[in-house]
Amino acid sequence: MRIAVDAMGGDHAPRAIVEGIMLAQASYPDIEFQLYGKESEIRKYITSETNITIIHTDEKIESDDEPVRAIRRKKTASMVLAAKAVKEGQADAIFSAGNTGALLAAGLFIIGRIKNVERPGLMTTMPVMGQPDAGFDFIDMGANADNKPEHLLQYGILASYYAKNVRGIKQPRVALLNNGSEASKGSDLTKKTYELLSSDPNLNFIGNIEARELLTGAADVVVTDGFTGNAVLKATEGTALSLMSVLKKSILGAGWKGKLGALLLKDSLKQMKQELDYSSHGGAVLFGLKAPVIKTHGSTGPEAVKHTITQIKTMLDSQVIADLVTHFENEVEVEIKNK
Repeated sequence: MRIAVDAMGGDHAPRAIVEGIMLAQASYPDIEFQLYGKESEIRKYITSETNITIIHTDEKIESDDEPVRAIRRKKTASMVLAAKAVKEGQADAIFSAGNTGALLAAGLFIIGRIKNVERPGLMTTMPVMGQPDAGFDFIDMGANADNKPEHLLQYGILASYYAKNVRGIKQPRVALLNNGSEASKGSDLTKKTYELLSSDPNLNFIGNIEARELLTGAADVVVTDGFTGNAVLKATEGTALSLMSVLKKSILGAGWKGKLGALLLKDSLKQMKQELDYSSHGGAVLFGLKAPVIKTHGSTGPEAVKHTITQIKTMLDSQVIADLVTHFENEVEVEIKNK
């Protein structure tokens, strides 16, 4: 099992990335890690070279680079070389905390789409409040600003495969994000998508879901268009950060009584913070490509990197991408011919 790692991507690279790989290396001795980036910087944080290969390059893609242009012009950038390794069969998956748009472009133009998948979607597993081990798969988070109903149907299929094979849910409940629970509610896009999802016999479609229900565990898979998904994701992140900030200020502003209360509630507050942190489920998957392409937050730390490696290992062990290739290249091909 070989994972190509963009060691130079992210706000705290390469330190956070390499330290996270060291944590994962101790837990998964069967994984070969290929670290792409500046060798002298990477070596500062390597504590063991077992199953570690460093592929040196001085070039990297910056956070403010225009994605497609960067992929085409920076041909020896760490992210580009890692993607090419997957394309050429030298690695089984790619992981990066770098420029999201550039990673999407690398996935599309270098690794390539699964046949009959029109628009790959960006998916992450979000937390369910009060259930630390639970979550729901949210797709699309922003890979596509404009979508057709057929794209959202494919997102439902893609995320259901992930929920079954990676998260072990036998019959994932699939819901469509909308502004009301009734089938007649929503835009032209959501109404047509509702019809497609409800008519697919292979999906356990439970209908519409409102944004206020997302973190309650009402569904295992939530489908939406990329524009809406990205807005909802950032609103959720912002709310969580604001909540923790307000709570911290309230405790510090309450004098010794507040600090004493915080001490007594230390374990509960720690659990609350963990529940709000969706990075414990791993990174975001660009689903619909020929190999696992995984993105983590730019400010990710070593623990989150390890969680992401666990996620990639589970994906590779479960053969979820191979199953999707079979489904879309065979079953969907037959459906297209019969139309």
